[in-house]
Amino acid sequence: MWGRIAGSLALVIAGSGALALDLPRAPTGADYAQHDAQQVRLGWQLFYDPILSGNREVACATCHHPAHGSSDGVSLGIGDGGIGLGPARRADPDNPPEQRIPRNSPALWNLGAQEFTRMFHDGRIEVDPARPGGLRTPLEGDMVEGFASLLSAQNMFPVLSPDEMAGHYSENEIAQAVRQGRITGPGGAWDLIAARVRAIPDYAEGLVALHGLTGAEDITFPQISDAIAAFVAVEFRSDTSPFDAHLRGEGDLPEAALRGMALFYGRAGCAGCHSGPFQTDHSFHARGVPQIGPGKAARFERHRRDTGRMRVTGQAEDAFAFRTPSLRNVAHTAPYGHAGAHATLEAFLRDHLDPVAALPGYDRAQALLPDMAVEDWAILDDPAELAAIKAAVQTPPIPLTEAEISDVLAFLDSLSDPAALAGRLGVPDAVPSGLAVPRP
Repeated sequence: MWGRIAGSLALVIAGSGALALDLPRAPTGADYAQHDAQQVRLGWQLFYDPILSGNREVACATCHHPAHGSSDGVSLGIGDGGIGLGPARRADPDNPPEQRIPRNSPALWNLGAQEFTRMFHDGRIEVDPARPGGLRTPLEGDMVEGFASLLSAQNMFPVLSPDEMAGHYSENEIAQAVRQGRITGPGGAWDLIAARVRAIPDYAEGLVALHGLTGAEDITFPQISDAIAAFVAVEFRSDTSPFDAHLRGEGDLPEAALRGMALFYGRAGCAGCHSGPFQTDHSFHARGVPQIGPGKAARFERHRRDTGRMRVTGQAEDAFAFRTPSLRNVAHTAPYGHAGAHATLEAFLRDHLDPVAALPGYDRAQALLPDMAVEDWAILDDPAELAAIKAAVQTPPIPLTEAEISDVLAFLDSLSDPAALAGRLGVPDAVPSGLAVPRP
């Protein structure tokens, strides 16, 4: 058949001739850190436990559920102030949210792999050995040390977000601490969350035993976060897709997927950004993706734009650039884009081929938005804002025929990993706090 040795040139039949493709290597165990089974089990329970949220109503799994490919199945979700899960989630009439979560909930696949050194759509938290704790984060000097990994540190930023998990203003002690800028130290938001966990015997006993602590009073917030990170790394590891089997010489792909692979790693140029074993260069690119919803702004700002990486670097050349997502299980992580503007992978791909031409005709019916009395279209209704998004795109259009689009989609489907999608630990029947586990 075709050569499948990692990193080697592979010959693939495409059309009437043979093309040499530089395929990535398949992931190996060396790409991942090892994790203690007891730590993973504690993290499993904490991931599904709303105890970490200010009003005890939102778990990590609310926005990152296996039923929705480790995302939430909507364009822009509702965290605090919502009821239900996925597309059925709605605003709580007794405690309505102030706004939608500004960005689409990213999938969690392979975030435990060691090459993932930047997190979030704008990379605002990343490995930086020159900084205290080895991380660059929006908290800078207020960022506590002691997190075992970047994944551990990023996992816990949502607990500080009023829209995601903390709640608003004085609704609870955590929201109040966030509002007052008390994040670290005794009585800070992270310590208040840790105190809740310390008070639950199953968590306290497990963490004390795991870390050899004297007592529950020694449990720290980073230890809680480390457990969640260990669970995410193990549960959402994905490296046994049909494409992986193909790379390892353990299976063949359907002809359509092989043609799509030839396009992806060849003339279509997809691998220019979606490179490496996890189909991402971990960099940032302006691709003219529609901006919907509240945008990314500080509370004192009055705009609705989201300039992406520029908000982190302050550099004009980073305007509207967002992190290249991994494409693992991409067929199961709809909607797509940093604002979830495209409901289907096909729709996203079609617009992605020529985003400058596609943006003015974007079909707003694609947005999957829970019903809320908020403004979602301010940017798309503003000609100047639309022109700025288009002007940032530096890549030329990619011409593909209808048949070629179908082939690329077939290849992307070959990145679906049945074992990972089925889950390893799955959804627990209950969690130690006794609070409701998020379920479809």
